[in-house]
Amino acid sequence: MKVLWLCNIMLPAIAESLSLEASNKEGWLTGLANVVMEKSDENDVELVLAVPVPESFIEKGQLFYKNVIEIQGKAVTFYGFYEDLTRPHIYQDYLEDSLKAIAKDCNPDMVHCFGTEYPHTLAMCRVFPNKERILIGMQGLCSVCADVYMAGLPKEAVEKVTFRDFVKKDSIKAQQEKFAARGNFEKEAISLAGNLAGRTVWDKFYGTTWNTKAKYFVLNETLRSNFYEGKWDESKAEKHTIFVSQGDYPIKGIHFLLEAMPQILQKYPDATVKIAGNSIIRDDSIKGRLKISAYGKYLKSLIKKKRLDDKISFLGSLSASEMKAEFLKSDVFLLCSAIENSPNSLGEAMLLGVPCVSADVGGVPSIFEDEKDGYLFKGYRADSNEDVAKNLSDALIKMWESGDKKQEMCQNARNHARRTHDGEANYNSLMNIYREIVGLPTA
Repeated sequence: MKVLWLCNIMLPAIAESLSLEASNKEGWLTGLANVVMEKSDENDVELVLAVPVPESFIEKGQLFYKNVIEIQGKAVTFYGFYEDLTRPHIYQDYLEDSLKAIAKDCNPDMVHCFGTEYPHTLAMCRVFPNKERILIGMQGLCSVCADVYMAGLPKEAVEKVTFRDFVKKDSIKAQQEKFAARGNFEKEAISLAGNLAGRTVWDKFYGTTWNTKAKYFVLNETLRSNFYEGKWDESKAEKHTIFVSQGDYPIKGIHFLLEAMPQILQKYPDATVKIAGNSIIRDDSIKGRLKISAYGKYLKSLIKKKRLDDKISFLGSLSASEMKAEFLKSDVFLLCSAIENSPNSLGEAMLLGVPCVSADVGGVPSIFEDEKDGYLFKGYRADSNEDVAKNLSDALIKMWESGDKKQEMCQNARNHARRTHDGEANYNSLMNIYREIVGLPTA
């Protein structure tokens, strides 16, 4: 069976073939492609990829770019289509022409769309003739993110517009509106697809609400390969270091952590925070002051107000190996988001046996059990006055005071994640889903 993957990003192998810089995001997709191709002789899958590429690669008068790369020593055809990824809140009609042409040229037995965050998924769902042969893998859900985007920020922070926000038309309010627009595309795409794949109670609820006729499949994710090796060792961890995997927009909840730090420091004065990703608070130069966002400005004001200048550090963009090193050095991994589905960062921390504390939001409870794998705290709710910062600090302090139970929870989390993210089991599930969709016997 020929399966066309519609992806949000270029796999590194494609980027390399085009002499472009590869993304660190969605590394699990490469791992999945490797397994599918490694076993292609037994699974009878002909894998074809469709990914966004720069417009310069599309020849004048053509609707797509086509070439061949090698994965696991085997030839794989890929198609490139142009999409303005900087404006995913605007539906680009030309995508329909490109994806219709790709589908016609490829003539796949089915299409697997990875995620609903970009307009290309809706375009494919509109133009692919056999909706019963479309599978959408649900990742984050933009419409739900839009509902909680402000994440409890005060009015003055929400309404502030910096020079950068004005030029880019990208204030906090504008960002929320963009997520809402993307959410409308997402809902239509899901309503058109015959099949949905998810992994949490949360995504199943929304997916089957938006499309009551779709077949819902449970499909867990296989994470980046290097996180299956190695184990957290408390004796090698940096005492009272809190590691957060992302924090560049309100949904990720860094402001909750900054609000919580005084209580944490009162108990543990040596506590520090490391945040992966580029610093959004840097304004120590003219360029920095021009580029800082309203959210970055708000975080900076909190750091100053709470006297946290020497306690918070942004680590920049990290590769998989660098992320793993930070996990292993940290004394606790914290997920403080206002919404998540099944965050890969939490899964990676669990695989390594790092002590984990997480907000009880979205799909997190489907992959992480409170008091057994670590501690959940009541996170942000749009309809509640929950003191998220206090809940966070209480849970974090509880982890550091849990004694022998901490090691037990770390092992439980490790075992749990190895079941959830079992590469062989997830691969077999994927193949059975494909077979069922195209009408072949399942194993």
